[in-house]
Amino acid sequence: MIRQTIRSMDKVAIGRVVLTSREHIIGREPLDNGLMGTLLRYPYEVRDEKEYFDEIQDVKVTKDMLDLAKHIVEQKSAEFDPEKFEDHYEAALAELINQKRNGKTIAAKPRPRGENVVDLMDALKRSIAGERASAAPATGKKPRKAAAGQKEMLLPISGKRAAKAETKKADKPAAAKARKRA
Repeated sequence: MIRQTIRSMDKVAIGRVVLTSREHIIGREPLDNGLMGTLLRYPYEVRDEKEYFDEIQDVKVTKDMLDLAKHIVEQKSAEFDPEKFEDHYEAALAELINQKRNGKTIAAKPRPRGENVVDLMDALKRSIAGERASAAPATGKKPRKAAAGQKEMLLPISGKRAAKAETKKADKPAAAKARKRA
């Protein structure tokens, strides 16, 4: 009798709850034989939708495109079945804990490699190594002709190494002269 009375009042209780070392506002309302809690946001956490959606341009969608989108959504729609989903993080953590309990040494697992997967770090290292190799014998080459508006891209880039080399070159004649005088 009390549950039916509470459910029929259409009221929500507001309270505070601490989650992850932070206080949140929570709304609690009756649901079946229990209570359902919904975390609410503080006003400073809520952003105006115009900040996000004003820059989106209005696009006219053809009827065919809309029909296709509806067809795809209808085809992929199904009842939610939580059994289809697995918490991979929790499973990996439980496996790791079990390995430690059994006294096994834990090593990092090798990264899975597919057929068409490119390791970006390896590609970058090969690219850098290729640039170094091709930059060494480039002294006998003619400079490339610049296309209109591209002249600044073909100029040599002087970094810290180039500045140090120029400083050493300038210091060598002065050091040689000082040795000859002595």
